[in-house]
Amino acid sequence: MKVELFPFQKKAVTDLRMKAAEALGSYRRTQTPQVVSLQAPTGAGKTLIMAALVEDIYFGTDQYAEQPEAIFVWLSDSPALNEQSKQKFDLKADRIRFGQCVTIDDASFDMEMLEDGHVYFLNTQKLGKAGNLCRRSDTRQHTIWETLENTAREKADHLYFIIDEAHRGMQGKEAGKATSIMQRFLKGSTEYHLSPMPVVIGISATAARFNKLVGDTNSTLQKCIVTANDVRASGLLKDRIVITYPDDPEKNNEMAVLQAATDEWKLKCDHWYQYSYEQHYKQVNPVFVIQVLAGSGKNVSDTNLDDVIAKIEERIGTQFKENEVVHTFGSTSTLLINGLQVHHVEPPEITDDKRIRVVLFKENLSTGWDCPRAETMMSFRHAVDATYIAQLLGRMVRTPLQCHILVDDSLNDVRLFLPYFNMNTVKNVIDELQNTEGGEIPTVIDGESMDQPVYVPWTVHPPRHRNNQPIEGQMNLFPQSGNAAAEAQPSNFRESNATNGYAITESTDIPQQQIYPQSTPTPMFPIKTDNGKPDEFVSNTGVQMKLPNCYLNREEITKFINDQGLLTYLVRSVKINSYLKSLLNLASLLTQTNIYRDAAVEVKDDVTSMIRSYIESLQSTVKYDELASCVLSFKLSVRIFDVFGEPLDSGIVHDLFTTSESDLDRQLRVADAKIGGYGFPNVYGNRYCNNDDPSVFKVDCILFAADDDCITKLNRYAKKKFHALNDQYRKYVVNKSEKCKKQYSDIIADSDVVSKHNFTLPETINVRVEKVGKEYDNHLFADEKGIAVIKLNGWEEGVLEEEAKRPDFVCWLRNPPREKWSLCIPYEINGEIKATYPDFLIVRSDPILTYVIDILEPHNPDFKDNLGKAKGFAKYAEAEPKIGRIQLIRTGKDPAGKIRFKRLDLSQGAVRDKVLKAQNTDELDHIFETDGIF
Repeated sequence: MKVELFPFQKKAVTDLRMKAAEALGSYRRTQTPQVVSLQAPTGAGKTLIMAALVEDIYFGTDQYAEQPEAIFVWLSDSPALNEQSKQKFDLKADRIRFGQCVTIDDASFDMEMLEDGHVYFLNTQKLGKAGNLCRRSDTRQHTIWETLENTAREKADHLYFIIDEAHRGMQGKEAGKATSIMQRFLKGSTEYHLSPMPVVIGISATAARFNKLVGDTNSTLQKCIVTANDVRASGLLKDRIVITYPDDPEKNNEMAVLQAATDEWKLKCDHWYQYSYEQHYKQVNPVFVIQVLAGSGKNVSDTNLDDVIAKIEERIGTQFKENEVVHTFGSTSTLLINGLQVHHVEPPEITDDKRIRVVLFKENLSTGWDCPRAETMMSFRHAVDATYIAQLLGRMVRTPLQCHILVDDSLNDVRLFLPYFNMNTVKNVIDELQNTEGGEIPTVIDGESMDQPVYVPWTVHPPRHRNNQPIEGQMNLFPQSGNAAAEAQPSNFRESNATNGYAITESTDIPQQQIYPQSTPTPMFPIKTDNGKPDEFVSNTGVQMKLPNCYLNREEITKFINDQGLLTYLVRSVKINSYLKSLLNLASLLTQTNIYRDAAVEVKDDVTSMIRSYIESLQSTVKYDELASCVLSFKLSVRIFDVFGEPLDSGIVHDLFTTSESDLDRQLRVADAKIGGYGFPNVYGNRYCNNDDPSVFKVDCILFAADDDCITKLNRYAKKKFHALNDQYRKYVVNKSEKCKKQYSDIIADSDVVSKHNFTLPETINVRVEKVGKEYDNHLFADEKGIAVIKLNGWEEGVLEEEAKRPDFVCWLRNPPREKWSLCIPYEINGEIKATYPDFLIVRSDPILTYVIDILEPHNPDFKDNLGKAKGFAKYAEAEPKIGRIQLIRTGKDPAGKIRFKRLDLSQGAVRDKVLKAQNTDELDHIFETDGIF
């Protein structure tokens, strides 16, 4: 494949390959039709998974022999979907040659049987009674039904029939007809003289939908399931779909909603430009998708398209150029809208044409179209059209860069604006979207009114506004009267749109400076004047005394935290990759990013040395010649299966013969895959090649891979080396690009159930609005006014109040559970590893380090997880010395009998040792009594 599959996709391909081989073998033995079902939610990359499977069947894997004669028939319910799938095969599957994928054309197709080694694309619309493929003629000797029946009868041992039920392009009666046609291949049809296909691989979004398709067939069914959690964790989809509607349609008419949608799109453009520029990605160029009404009479659309374009141009402050606005209105070609030439494009062309910024459409984008660049959508349709809107929205949830954005959380959502919907009808859209896309969508879906948003952005870059109002008790450095202050403001300052995140900018002819809001008066000091009166103040024009804690420098604090590379963990339910695979990926990344340039070479040296040591130990005995003869006589045990899932050559006794070079190469490929697929045999051959017998190095590598003790030793080495490299070089990743950080994090996460990562804060997050909460101006993330509204319980508020009274307190951060950026600590309870997210991170000032970060967890002692979390925190404190305090907090009576917060500080070695030795909660309670502090 030209693209690297995500771990869950690789797992699905491996599972499908096994089940497809078993299905083919079962049919050969029992003649019972077999069905393999791939069930995966929206965004899982079902077509990509199937393309990888087709490649594995054609070219073989380390476990299954190649089957170059295999025939695949891909059936969907629309030509557009067929073309989309075929394009993905052509673009992503690099081992499938040009021309190997064939679209069955109803005008010219005529074959007695399908040819070996091809992938045929067919759609149900060509299989109706009126279709040309179903009738003989002077130019067609065989109907498509005869072709498929002949192929199934004569080539059942290498025919795979794929039914793409997940991507449905039809609705209503037409959808029912398509389902009926698809069922013919599962159940057979006496009317069309068609037998059930021997092996059917079905692609579906949910079990319910595929079960409806399969019906009461007698076929044996095997399932390969990709969960929503797998897709959600991959970053392939947006985190949120936010649907905005007006509370008052009269107050917020369609043009007002369009204005809001345009502002949101412009904001997305600004954020994507900044992110792409800073992270050195190619520009995303977000697309604004606008669904307009169908036309009546001579009108192309009953929506006033001139007003739409005029309003958008008004909000963005510039006029569109030709090709920046396009439409997909059926047979209509170029339109003149508000004086702009608006050309027609086909939906599949939108993604790759980076000139396109705005797309006008009616209904035809919901089929055969994926556009990850589509960030904002506006629909002029009314509430009765929920189905059409839901279909489109399901195509817009893919992420442009195929990853979660760490720095700017606002780029992890897609927004839809509906002027003719309300709270109830928006719920219909959400329900319909879930029905259309298959139940559990791996994306959060929320509706919000324009007056009461559900999500608001918080950032560490709150706009900084110049404040000309004097603060009571503060020395006025620029005493002026009336409007003089405004007039005296330097002309090189200009106020920009507040929505872009930058409130004040400067001209380029003077150095740029930062202006910070002052929330408390600067302390004033009496200065003696010539008359000796100490209480009078002298205005020292142009100079302001700098004192600590005059403002909260959120950017500096965030950078400090991110530069620390504090330890955080990811806890998964299963391990994705072996340590060997993870080590090889990590070594490659460390080398490519110059973090440790010799990492890959070092691993190659270590592994080839292991192979050499093993061979030398064999050569010192008589075992080498004996084992080598087994390799050359093809008697060495290798785990490889034929296309039917049976052990290759099972039950066949071979006479001794010298294996051919191709047989030896096959064994070498299996051996290479077993030791990581990293090309170690080639490295070994370059170093230890015997010019008199060039095949000796191949035999050496095959022998090493066939020895279970050698593989066990290799895996032990890989585990130890992987953790050593991660522990030593993790801290150097913090200063690399986000792309590098993401690659590093993925490699580490796939290696272990519990994996170590760098704690990295984003610069912008989207948070749910707290309707009942307290305003905090000392929270690290804040809105544009520098305020964060957060609802805390009584214990949390009390702890925070105590912290704020400390002289070294700077700010705090609420550590939300299960966010991708949250600080996570693993702990064990009842033999199971779980994740916990401490409530607070406290930032304190430090005269040497600048800042110190503390972890605080107010926790009810009645909870059963107290001991487990205490031990988890203690282990974390041992592993992360850069943390200041790490405290478990509960209430208790002080010596005066007053109820106060009692803290157990696990950063203290003596306390930590006691907690790690505790056997039950009673012992933990005793430690709180003896070592807890108020």
